[in-house]
Order: sequence, then C-alpha cells, then structure tokens
Amino acid sequence: MKLFFLLMPVVMYIQVAAQQVVPGSQTTIQSPDQNLSIEFYQKSKGEGKRTLYYSVTYKNKPVIRESALDLQLDNHLSESAMALKVDTHARWMENLSVKKITTETKDTNWQPVAGERQTIRDHYNAASIELVKEDNPIYPVHVQIRAYNEGAAMRFFFPENEKGTYYRVVSENTEFTLPEGTMAWHHSWAQAPYQLLPLSNWPNESERPLTLQLPSGLFACLAEAQMVDYSRTKFKLSKEKPNTIVTSIHDPADLISPFATPWRLIMVAEKPGELIEHNYVVLNLNEPNKIKDTSWVKPGKIMRVMSQTTDDALANIDFAVAQGLQYVLFDWKWYGPAFSFSSDATKVAIPNFDLLRIIQYGKEKGIGVWLYVNQQALLAQLDSLFATYKKWGVAGVKFGFVQVGSHRWTTWVEQAIQKAAENGIMVNIHDDWRPTGEQRTWPNLMTAEGIRGNEEMPDATHNTVLPFTRYIAGAADYTICYFDKRIKTTHAHQLAMAAVYYSPIQTLFWYDKPAAYEGEPELEFWKKIPTTWDETKVLQGAPGQFITTARRKGDEWFVGTLTNNESRILKVPLNFLRAGKKYLAFIYSDDPKGATKTKVSVEKRKVDSKTVLTVNLLPSGGQAIWLTPEIK
Repeated sequence: MKLFFLLMPVVMYIQVAAQQVVPGSQTTIQSPDQNLSIEFYQKSKGEGKRTLYYSVTYKNKPVIRESALDLQLDNHLSESAMALKVDTHARWMENLSVKKITTETKDTNWQPVAGERQTIRDHYNAASIELVKEDNPIYPVHVQIRAYNEGAAMRFFFPENEKGTYYRVVSENTEFTLPEGTMAWHHSWAQAPYQLLPLSNWPNESERPLTLQLPSGLFACLAEAQMVDYSRTKFKLSKEKPNTIVTSIHDPADLISPFATPWRLIMVAEKPGELIEHNYVVLNLNEPNKIKDTSWVKPGKIMRVMSQTTDDALANIDFAVAQGLQYVLFDWKWYGPAFSFSSDATKVAIPNFDLLRIIQYGKEKGIGVWLYVNQQALLAQLDSLFATYKKWGVAGVKFGFVQVGSHRWTTWVEQAIQKAAENGIMVNIHDDWRPTGEQRTWPNLMTAEGIRGNEEMPDATHNTVLPFTRYIAGAADYTICYFDKRIKTTHAHQLAMAAVYYSPIQTLFWYDKPAAYEGEPELEFWKKIPTTWDETKVLQGAPGQFITTARRKGDEWFVGTLTNNESRILKVPLNFLRAGKKYLAFIYSDDPKGATKTKVSVEKRKVDSKTVLTVNLLPSGGQAIWLTPEIK
C-alpha cells in the first residue's frame, strides 16, 4: 500500500507538457501523510540535450514551481567536445538519460544525545533516479529525493567509480522557483541583521537557512543538511528567471567517489512555528551517532569569566554553583596572542592564573572548565592539543575565528570536531560557522555561533526573527546577558531567551560579573531551567513580531515569550499541560514598578491545562514561566 501511494500520479499545480517530458523520466514522491509531493522529470531541449527538473506542492498549492537541478563539473568532457575545444563542462548534466528508478519507504525512531525532543521520528518516502551519460556511460550519477511530512529533500550521489574516481564540482545551480509575491528573510552573512525582502533586487547573496513567506499563506525554509565534505552554499537570485533563487557554492569542491552533495532541504509549514518544531528533519538527513560512549557529553549552562586571575576564576566557580550553572569559560588570550602561531595553547601566558588548580577546584564544586582556542593554535596543535586537555580535565573547547565557506575549511572543521570526540572534548564553534545537522553524527558538537547575538546587542525585533531562521539550523550560542547596560531589551526578555533559544551549552551572564548580582529573585528561572528537552512546542508567533515557546523536561515546563520593539498583549493557553493535574506557575514579568534594579516581578499562582494567561508585554519585553507539578 505504501508503494501505491508513493508512485500514484499527483495533480500538480502546473501540468508538465507531455510532449516535452522525456519518456520514462518522470516520478512523483509523496510524503507519508500525502500532503506534500515532489515531482522529478527531464525535458528534452533537442539535439540530445535534456535538463533535470523538479517541483514541489503542498496540499496542491505550489511551493516550488518547475525548477532545474544542475551541477557543473570541469572534468569528464566527451571526446568530441574536447576536440572542438568547446566549454561544455557547464552542461555536463544535460547529456544524461534515466537508466533506473528505485523507491523505498523508511520509518524509524532515534534518540538524540542532546536535543529539543526526547525521540525523533525519521519517516519518509524516497526515490533514487540513476542516470548515465549517453556519450560516456562509465560516469553514473544518482538524483536522490525524499518526501517527508515536514518537507522535501534532494541531492546528487556519485557512486564509487574506479574509472572516474576524481571529480571537481565547479558550481551547483539548483533552482528554487517560487510563487510570485514570495518574501524572504534575507541576511547577507551568518551574523548579519535580517531584512524581509521580495525575490528581486537583493543587495547580495543570502545565508542559509532562508525562511520564506509564500502568498498562499504557507511558510517554507531552504536549508542545507550534511554539508561535511563540500563547499558552503548561499542563495542568490537568478538573472534569467523571475522569482527564482539559485544555490551558490563558495568555491569548487574536489571530491573522490563515492560521494554525495549536501541535501537541499525545502521545509514547508502552515504556521511559522511548525518550521521550528520540525527542525529535526535537518538532523534526519545526517548520519547516526558515531560516538560509542557519550557519557562525557554533558549539556549545561555556562558563563564566561571576565577577569582571568585565579581568584576571579574561583569566585566565578562559586557563583556558578550558586546559580545552578555547570560550566565556566576562559576566553581568548589566556595562552597568548590568539592570532599568532607562536602562541602555545598548552601554556598559560597570563600572570596569576593557575589553570590546573582552577580545573581541580571546579571538579570539587561540580563545575567544568571550557577553554577558548583560536584557529591558529587549533591548526598547529590539533594532533596533540585535545589529548593534553583531556589529561588536564578540560570539558570543552570553544573554537574561535574559524574560516568558513571553502571546501578546505569545511573539511578541516569536521576533522577538528572528530579529533575532539576522540579525546572526550565537547565543542562550541564561534563566528560565521553554522551547523547542518552534523551534531547528530558527532554529538560532542554542542552549539555554534553563526548568529547575531549579544556580542553585538541586537534589538528585540531581531530577536523575534532568530527562532524562525537561524535556529532551524540547530543550536546557537546567542551569549545571553543580564546585567550589562548595553542590552536593548528588558530583563524579562533576556530571561525568556533561555526557553525560546535552544543550545545544549547555553551561555548566560556573557558580559556579567558575580559582583553585579544583588539577589534578583527572578534569576531562579535560569537556575532551574535545563538546556535539553523531552518536548518542544511553539505555541504562537510570527517572525519579526513575537513568539511563545514551551519546553518540557520530565514533569516540568518552561515557557518563554518575546515581543519585538512594540508592546503587545497576548493570550497564552496552558493546554499543553497534563489534563487533570495541578501545577504551580512561577511567572517572571517586566514590572516598571518593581523593587529591584532589573524591574522584574515574580508571581506565583496555581494553574492547570484549562488556564489561559494574559501576557502584557512592554516594548522589547518578554515573560518567562516555570511550571512545576503541585505537591500535595
């Protein structure tokens, strides 16, 4: 029965002209719930030329109209083309014919080491279209497509080929032609501000994931998955085809068969919050966990030690214990000038800083130590550095100023993550690098920056865009602050971020010092909140406006609400609570008349699944709620 649904014809929004379609090339794959369809086919352009196309619909509404699938390779030219000195490498995939189409259905469950939900379902229907070059059949290529309930994915796969081992992908020109009137949350680089733009006159390329608002009311997101041995993709506008986005890889990728290009993922949702709830599909497109013993992968909350002396470090560890944190971080320059290859990341270069004593004190107090290491030291000392840190008892390393984009540095970062895993070291990658789901394969990759966070103090409107965009790629290290006077939001807004933003290593108090703390009672929320979850629900929201997220760990729920730069009144139903059970709600809200310098009040009340809370949000404000079962 499943294969019947997989292969049956689907009424597409745009009918493919029969006389143009190459016989035997067309296949349609539906999602398990039959709402989403992805169609693949070839069209003849005459003279033996054929172009690969696909389209995507959701409930018969167009998501991706007819769009080309294309790679450009600079090798494997036909003898006739070489004799004529014709530059045909840009059209290498036009001379392909479908040899075989196979289909499959998969439905499994797996449990992440750290995640936004306890169990993840990996359920899809798929097809693999085997193609060969008519003038040189020893070079096969497969187009692999999957239809999930959450979206469609596709990639090119080159099987092992002893006669054609080496390949150079010069560019990838896969198109995404969208309905006219589509708007995109454009951002020029990973830490850039966002702009909601039409599909015309972009200032430059846009980063991924790229969230889209379709005129039909649907939401979509173009994402990249399993980009571990390739060149990073951004998105650009087609110069020839209106309303069309084209993949744009950073530089050529030199590869050896067998290999696959990264998955191009098109997530589709009726509500924007569903994109966040379904971001696990990025993980599903990656290989399973390769770390046999993950007992040392321990999520937690972390703060940066601002002043690096032994006394300051010990005081921060004491503060971390008191505030329910699990880690402290020593940031750059502890081992010398970070951008110099002469700096040795196994030697302390600042005075009055006894690192081994600090690590031991932390162990005694239950607090782990993370160290910042810049790429220069990582590159020069990678073979031995993590082994040294393991002997010291270091819990994790924050990679700093890593190079991103190119094939070379992509593979280097992946190797560094694996080297860390071999030595029981957790990883946080900063600057413009973004994950593509490889944290499923290497769960020691705890978080990454690639986000405009509190190092740059964005406004509240930006903060309400991030959950619907950057966080679809996975955990992000926003570096939340609390006492710093430069924050452009209320304190309750900062407090609620810990529930709205997901990061297994959640940085709190980024620019803060223990001396700033004056017993603010609302910080109980940060003290109680975990960093990984059994269940995640986005209750309401729209990018750039507001969001309410509820997350469960065990029997307790933590809820965060953020608004943009405008004030707002929202209703928050608690119908996600277990029916018939009473809970105590600790509500942390902005209060201009509050007694503390942070102006946050704490309210305690009894609630149940029928309760609907009214949330009055100040401009740039927020609210946090901790819900715990009532003990009779």
